[in-house]
Amino acid sequence: MNIDGALSLIRDIADFPQPGIRFYDITPLLGNPRAFEIVIQKMGDTKVQLDYVAGMEARGFIFASAISNHKNVGFIPIRKSGKLPFETFSESYGLEYGKDTLEIHQDACSVGNSVLIVDDVLATGGTACAAIKLIEKTGAKVAGLVFLLEIGFLNGRSRILDEFADIDIRSLKII
Repeated sequence: MNIDGALSLIRDIADFPQPGIRFYDITPLLGNPRAFEIVIQKMGDTKVQLDYVAGMEARGFIFASAISNHKNVGFIPIRKSGKLPFETFSESYGLEYGKDTLEIHQDACSVGNSVLIVDDVLATGGTACAAIKLIEKTGAKVAGLVFLLEIGFLNGRSRILDEFADIDIRSLKII
């Protein structure tokens, strides 16, 4: 199996969770150990020395924790507000339908650390921008962003690059 074969396992489901929405179901990919291994290797393929891999709640955790294990570096969970038990940094961001907040432990990483941020889907870019700001609040440097899928017409990449012009963004598949 190659990367194209692995990515072909993602199901495209129309009108879920509501009419007019296309949902990309990653569970067949996750259920295939060879496909998952190929995706993790490809997502983690970076020449940059990493100290941590950070993942956004919830599906980003799946990929980020596996990549951190594969790279033998630490994993940082970036969670929804109120889910982390220790002192946190917070970052709010806009959604089409309101606002949300992400948090990170203040001691998750520090000055001089290099962090790869991982998520399953790049859509509008709001979550990714908030995650970058959180990593920067710790004093660490964002080594780049990697996504399994990117929904191109939502222009999330442009939104990120408008705010963080020099950031490296990779997506395994652009839809």
